[in-house]
Amino acid sequence: MSQKMLKEAFISNLNGTSLLEISTGLSLPPLCIACRGLLLILFHLHNGRPLTSRKYLLLLDFTVLVAPFVLACTILSPVLPLLPITVTALCAGLFYKIYNRRNHYSSTPLKHIINDFLKISLEPGCIPSITVFRVYVNILTAVNILAVDFPQYPRRYAKTETYGTGAMDFGVGAFIFGNAVVCPEVRQKTGVVRFKFSCLARQLFSVWPLVFLGLGRLISVKAVAYHEHFSEYGVHWNFFFTLAIVRMTASLLLTVFPANKSWIVAVILAVFYQLILDTTHLKMFVLYGSDGKNARVGFLNANREGVFSLYGYVSVYLASVQVGLYFLKKRTLVREWIEVICFFLLTIFILFIFLHMSQVYVEPVSRRMANLSFCIWIVAHCLTLLTCFLVTDLILVFAKLLVNGSRMPCCWNFTQPSNTNKKHDSELTSITRERKWLSICLINAINKNQLVFFLLANVMTGIVNMIIDTIHSNTLFTLLVLHMYMFANCLIMYILHTKNIII
Repeated sequence: MSQKMLKEAFISNLNGTSLLEISTGLSLPPLCIACRGLLLILFHLHNGRPLTSRKYLLLLDFTVLVAPFVLACTILSPVLPLLPITVTALCAGLFYKIYNRRNHYSSTPLKHIINDFLKISLEPGCIPSITVFRVYVNILTAVNILAVDFPQYPRRYAKTETYGTGAMDFGVGAFIFGNAVVCPEVRQKTGVVRFKFSCLARQLFSVWPLVFLGLGRLISVKAVAYHEHFSEYGVHWNFFFTLAIVRMTASLLLTVFPANKSWIVAVILAVFYQLILDTTHLKMFVLYGSDGKNARVGFLNANREGVFSLYGYVSVYLASVQVGLYFLKKRTLVREWIEVICFFLLTIFILFIFLHMSQVYVEPVSRRMANLSFCIWIVAHCLTLLTCFLVTDLILVFAKLLVNGSRMPCCWNFTQPSNTNKKHDSELTSITRERKWLSICLINAINKNQLVFFLLANVMTGIVNMIIDTIHSNTLFTLLVLHMYMFANCLIMYILHTKNIII
């Protein structure tokens, strides 16, 4: 058997993992963000100044925000539940130390501190949790697309063949969700009357690079005979084409239907598509081809997964637009964001009930078809992750309140409640002087060039696979390659960011 066939077999015919294990893994990113923020605050508390060295900031970000996921996808996967417990304990210890040694509210009862915390006015027009969500989807995707080719990567995390929930299946849907929550229809200013087709024009301008990237990937993969998993999207299809068409189709629908009712359109589309799958031969066609023997003759036969899964991805996109519209409403007070968290928790609970019912009475999750269960699963888990990031943001705001003058990149800035007339209140509002320093971090670096990061990860994954026999690599070599690969990706993004280069 050729090396190409061996690698294709290595990533095929897999059944995924449990929803609980995926949820456990997804609890790590918010915890890592909290740990990094608390470390920076503690550094400021001990040294009386923030950590400003770009070199050490990069090393800290890579060590705390990236490296844990390389380990979680490889040697620590057998003890995955212990990772969130360990990081949570570390965060609790850091927070306890900050609270005990705080230089603000030093002799104030906790009840009074909480009351002032609820009255804090947060920086308008900046919601760090959305940025962090989108960046982490990129980071986790970059780790997984190369790690999956090594034997140390658990097969249950890889993309499923027909039914099931794999970690990589979630990544595909999370990309759609992350694009939708900041789409032009969501970001247009309240009260500004804008011709609906202008959003469509903006999407058309922004998706053409995806089309060219999709064509470039298709040509390069065929040219070098790179290993492919045909049941993922098809023979000629890839995720760049899916993302481009989904964005254009959703924008076209939103020129007809109001954006604030997009969730209704999403539900109708997902349910209708599921009915078509159940009442016609479409399901058998998607899974087994027109002849029932997995034929790949003709464009539709060859790319049936990529073409028909568009219905499910458009549904996910439209539902996510509704999330974005609610999330980006103008809010300033901490108590208002706590109300958002409560609303999201209720929505998540309802979605998981529907997910259970859909899997039991309709059909299990299928990334290959992007069926109804898949759509509910993606929205529920993405909303859970986004809510966890929002909770983390508020925890860090509370910690910053306890340490006078503390700052950290990619975190809410705030002003002190008006009833506290401490002499250092002015320091908490003097944000502009440190604006440049606050932007220098790995999260902001990747955020500025997200598509470049994703493309670079794909290219480097291909290069590694062509020069290394990944499926016969030992553990130490695998960890070395994955850490070097991720550090190279992050370093390039960091350099581009410090040079203020946006591609």
